[in-house]
Amino acid sequence: MVLKFSGDIDELAYPFIFEDSPLCDFEILTDELCTYIGLAISQLDDGEVQQSLIWLQPRIFHLNGSIRGKCGIFEADISQLKADYHYFRSQVSDNNKRFVLPRGVGPVVQLHQCRSLAKKVVRQLVKVDAAGKKVPPALPRFSNLLVNYLFALTRVLNQQTGIEEPEYISINYPKPEAKK
Repeated sequence: MVLKFSGDIDELAYPFIFEDSPLCDFEILTDELCTYIGLAISQLDDGEVQQSLIWLQPRIFHLNGSIRGKCGIFEADISQLKADYHYFRSQVSDNNKRFVLPRGVGPVVQLHQCRSLAKKVVRQLVKVDAAGKKVPPALPRFSNLLVNYLFALTRVLNQQTGIEEPEYISINYPKPEAKK
């Protein structure tokens, strides 16, 4: 049996929900990401991180609509997100850690979830592209940058609240030995 719309608009969550395509999955992931960003915003006191996220949140819905409609992510958006990323990354006093165990409270946990979801968004763009749908180049650029930006925000917020973030060093991918 193939699931399909019953014809009753009250029983339709989203116009493309029954579509057999990675586009709808992309849209659902970006919707979830936008929701978690909104949750993080609501948990932050007015400040630079909150203001940056307030700027970002509607762009996540622009990202959402860019796969089916006209591209709503522009070079200016990428430049602004990159500037915010570099600004927040520069605030981290121990920026030599490549990856940390995700820890924190309140909005930091939400932002770690957003970071993970943003990676899923990138992977879904790969699937959309593989399915033959042309993906505007701005979308994977913005989405990949978004992952790094969100990581920087978690580092800044944890630093501000004194939450220790142990560096994660993988045993799966050992560092190459130094040449003698």
